[in-house]
Amino acid sequence: MRTGGQVLVDTLVLHGVDTVFCVPGESYLAALDALYDVRDSVRVITCRHENGAAYAAEAYGKLTGKPGIAFVTRGPGACNASIGVHTALQDSSPMILFVGQVPREFRRREAFQEIDFEAMFAPVAKWAVEVDDAARMPEITARAFAVAAGGRPGPVVVSLPEDMLTDEVDVPDAKVAANASPEPSDADIARINDLLSTAERPLVIFGGGGWSAEICAEFETFCESNGLPAVSSFRVMDIFNNDHPNFVGELGYNTNPKLTQRVLDADLLLVIGARLGETTSQAYTIVKAPRPDQTMIHVYPDHSELGRVFQADLPIASGIGAFVSKARRQLQLDPSRWEAWLKEGRADFDTWTVPVEVPGPLNPAELFVQLRDILPDEAIITTDAGNFAGWTSRFFKFRKYRTQLGPANGSMGYGMPAAIAAKTARPDAPVICYAGDGGILMTGNELATAVQHDLPIVLIIANNSMYGTIRMHEEREYPGREIATHLRNPDFVAWAEAFGAQGERVTTTEEFRPAMERALAAGRPAVIELVVDQELIASNFTLSQLRERVRTAAG
Repeated sequence: MRTGGQVLVDTLVLHGVDTVFCVPGESYLAALDALYDVRDSVRVITCRHENGAAYAAEAYGKLTGKPGIAFVTRGPGACNASIGVHTALQDSSPMILFVGQVPREFRRREAFQEIDFEAMFAPVAKWAVEVDDAARMPEITARAFAVAAGGRPGPVVVSLPEDMLTDEVDVPDAKVAANASPEPSDADIARINDLLSTAERPLVIFGGGGWSAEICAEFETFCESNGLPAVSSFRVMDIFNNDHPNFVGELGYNTNPKLTQRVLDADLLLVIGARLGETTSQAYTIVKAPRPDQTMIHVYPDHSELGRVFQADLPIASGIGAFVSKARRQLQLDPSRWEAWLKEGRADFDTWTVPVEVPGPLNPAELFVQLRDILPDEAIITTDAGNFAGWTSRFFKFRKYRTQLGPANGSMGYGMPAAIAAKTARPDAPVICYAGDGGILMTGNELATAVQHDLPIVLIIANNSMYGTIRMHEEREYPGREIATHLRNPDFVAWAEAFGAQGERVTTTEEFRPAMERALAAGRPAVIELVVDQELIASNFTLSQLRERVRTAAG
């Protein structure tokens, strides 16, 4: 006989779970007690806020390819964690959120902290379910893992009534089911060959979930042998070695204008794993919905996404690995047809990533060029949401798979919990969190988590005393009428030291490299505050240039 909590934890162990992120709550004490019994094999990372635990689980799933696990309590805890669920949905990251629930006998009375979690999470999760019988725990939990990792990866939410977790049952464990993965037919590959054989200006756009280091290596070989230029969708540049001659850039915010034009000029788009969301498609302008101007081949692991927004000329429901493997082996293309097209695209990328001159004594472009040399290829950079992150995607070079962790849904506060997850999953890799002064005070409390669990991450804070992205929008839409975006910040060095971390302030480009080397050698969490001029509102224009554009447009 085992309690529902013990059955749950035994199922987690069976599925290879080695790390759990949580904020403890009385609603799932029986599950916590069961985790005590496996504390030597399952690490429990106690976070300081439920959104931190959920972000960390999402990042862990994104990094490892296995569902990241978070536990939170009912009501407020679940609400706080919902942002991480939404991030996992839009980022296609495998994740399971376990939520404590009121006892079954109190349900539907609006008991203390009661929420109908199946209804609440239905729009933002692949599946939301409540376990009302402990004997069904193996079945439902095993299905949660299969759903989270299958097809288009994403989040699953499992509600756990408090009394169900203490029920004792005699039930066998479920087996770990292998997810079936669709693959392209021979006819699909032949049709791709026909379409590419008549193309003059093809582009490959990649993204989404379901990749691995092995698939990425084979994908690079496929693009190289066929001379195809490869373009990253938003915040997944690490799928393709940025130093590879076939990589030509990222479609995100502050995208290279020449890359934007290149997509418009392309006559064929081979889209692999990417949904082509609003950001990647530049608000559905460079790839139009529902009918793109370019011939489009759309490869996606979930058939329900194909045709939902874009009507591709050739939709293919296939797992990413299955498609890349078959395409590499069977496609016979003549790369000389678009050799000049590829070289022009790469030349545009190389030019775009050369540091630019900026106002003020600190140049973020130079900092990230320095980081290319300071950090080993396996170093992981996590970013928060905001214009400041554009300096990373433009001037840093990601060379290995899953060394970039950023929220494709633009969720502020992501960077710090993601760094905790990264250092937990890969303790030997340097982990750098790059956050803005706005986002870091949303989840900066997790610096305490890093100190408590001996996770020596380096946190770089870009401090320009404002919500920069929103200020940019204000200046563009309502010039000269700034409101609500100014920030009065704490002393971030003292703030870091109060947590037990090392703290330094950098005000010039020359100060950065020695500060970074000291932080990496500290052996404990370290914080580097960058004092950034407000003129540097984006990586490709200044605040003054933005204002001038607005004045010119207004006549």
